[in-house]
Amino acid sequence: MTAHAVATLKMKDPAALAAYREKASAALARHGGAILQASTELLRLEGDQALPDGVAILTFPDRGAAQAWIDDPDLIETHALRTKGAETLIALL
Repeated sequence: MTAHAVATLKMKDPAALAAYREKASAALARHGGAILQASTELLRLEGDQALPDGVAILTFPDRGAAQAWIDDPDLIETHALRTKGAETLIALL
């Protein structure tokens, strides 16, 4: 069953995040994943929590593929660019 993840980002290092973006699609594709939608232009509809600087919705063939993507030892450097570039929260739905 298709699985989705929501990633929220608070920018720390724009250059590192830009380097991550160059590798993100290929890294996701290794496990059948893709970016379904991403935006830095968020509009608050409800609530008073601080909005993140960006949000991405990821899609994977199943939950196992999502877990394999985040645990892939060949992607350690790629994931490190993301976490250097932004404080992130990735939640698997």
